[in-house]
Order: sequence, then C-alpha cells, then structure tokens
Amino acid sequence: MKSELPKPLHQARGRSMLAWVIHALEGAEPEGVAIVVGHGSGQVKASLDHDFDRQFVFAEQLTQRWTGDAAAVGLSALDVHDNSFSDDDHVIVVPGDTPLLRSETIAEFVASHLASGAAATLLTATLDDPTNYGRVLRSANGQVSAVVEQRDGTAEQLAVSEVNTSIYCFRRSLLAPALRLISTDNAQGEMYLTDAIGVLADAGHPIEAFEADATEVTGVNDRAQLTFAAEHLGRRIATAHMLNGVTIVQPSSTVIDASVTIEPDAIIHAATVLAGATTIGAGAVVGPSAHLVDATIGAGAVVESSRVDGATVAPDDVIGPFAQLPSN
Repeated sequence: MKSELPKPLHQARGRSMLAWVIHALEGAEPEGVAIVVGHGSGQVKASLDHDFDRQFVFAEQLTQRWTGDAAAVGLSALDVHDNSFSDDDHVIVVPGDTPLLRSETIAEFVASHLASGAAATLLTATLDDPTNYGRVLRSANGQVSAVVEQRDGTAEQLAVSEVNTSIYCFRRSLLAPALRLISTDNAQGEMYLTDAIGVLADAGHPIEAFEADATEVTGVNDRAQLTFAAEHLGRRIATAHMLNGVTIVQPSSTVIDASVTIEPDAIIHAATVLAGATTIGAGAVVGPSAHLVDATIGAGAVVESSRVDGATVAPDDVIGPFAQLPSN
C-alpha cells in the first residue's frame, strides 16, 4: 500500500478492511476471534475498540514467518484464552484484506464444511488469470490433495485455474498437529498454511473445497484494488438502501458509508456524500452535492448543496444551498 498505516486498516466505505472481514465472520457466529498482529499492532487494536462491542484475542507474530506460523500463533492464543475446546470444534482462518467477503458466503462455507465431515475445507475460486495465487490440486477422484504456491508449481500445476483464496475451515483437533509438520522447504523458505492441507491429505483425511464468486474473495494489495473494493461495496450499500425504500437518484456518484442509516421515502440526489454515523429521516431530501458527516437529518427536511458536520437538522427544515452546519 506504500503507507505507514497497516494494510488491513485502510478504509473502504467507512470501515477498515479488517472490520469488513470481521463483520463477514458474523455469518458463522464464532465463539472467539483471534487476530494475529505484527506491524502497527497498537493501531489495529485501537481501531477495533471503536468498531465492535465484542472482545478479541490478539496474538502477536514476532517473526514474520508467513501464513503457517501466523495460524499457529493465532491458534495458540485461542487455546490460552479458552482451553475447553473439544474434537467437535472448528477453526476458520481468514486474511484481513478481503473486504468484499460476505457473511452469507461464510455461513454457507462453514455449513458445507460441517456437513461434509472433512478435516479441512478450502474456499476456492476459478480465475481466468490465476497468476500469483496458489493452485488447488485434486486427485483422480476429484478430492483436494494439495495446494501449490505460484513459485513452487510446475508448468502443469500452474495451468490449473482453481485457486486457493487463503480462507479455510479446519477441524480444530487436527490443525495444530498438521501445523507442526509443515516445513520451510520451498522457494521462499517460509511456513505456508497451504502445506497443512497436503499434510492432512497425505494422512488420509478428506479435504473439501467450496467455490465462491471470484470477485468476492479478491484480496487488496494496493490503492487501485482498494478503490475497486470500495466501489463494489458502495453498490452493495446503495442497493440495500434502495430495496428498503430509499430513492438514490444516481448511485454511481453517491458515496454512502456502511454506518449510515436512511429511512424509507428519503431521496438522495447525485454527487452526495453520506459519512460516519449519519441518519436521515423518512421523506427527507438530501442533495444534490450535499456532504453529511455524523449528521442527523429529521424527517421531511431538505439539505441542498450544503455541508452538515456533526449537526442536527430539524424535521421539515430547509438547509441551503451553500450552507454549512455548524457554521464556522
């Protein structure tokens, strides 16, 4: 990201990427959430204090030894936090830079894993260009047998278009033993979590795959990809409001944060930004070219071509054009 800010804290539509991922995990109703932190750990912890009421377990990865080590660190932290787990428990592993992941997909993914009885299930996607992704390898009977990383694959393996998304569900009792058996014998000299899949498969444990929409599981590694994710999330947010009875005249030019509340029969005109804890009452008309931040707009009020920042507009009041509340 070429930034001093830790990558998972970069925002899209009013939430950090990490917050979007945690919201998606709510689809599985997890009993505990461990967040593996490294660079900027203090910033990560502080950001979640503002976004969530629940408590998180934080596990610091002191040496960056890649995903296998990160999973081991997170699992150990969960065990310290609550060592009462049983063989019937399962662990979801998700990267913190996949803000387009939906809670419905996570719920379906976990349900599929539990129904299959598999030792592990991978969330996969099929890509026209799978370059830089780990490829999912299958045996002759179609069972997942391994995941091979881009730098370690043969030409035949790299021709596979089904990729690993780095999202997994493991039977908890099998994950720790598998992690102890993975090595750094690869092109990068790092501990790949994907190698745990091969360890379990080689031991005779069934491994399943659950395919998701490729766009939904796209990771964010630069500002261009962050903008792509934000635009996608913006369309989701606008559609949800419109299905709830809100008129959004031009969604393509309207920016609405995930934290904004809009009541039915409100009308949002073009080139409008709605940010923070903004609430808009029923029948209110906002825009065009309005900018609202943490604003409260009463029912039937009109805000035209104006900025409202942390202020309240009473029901049926008319503000603007070219007003600013509170005034400087």
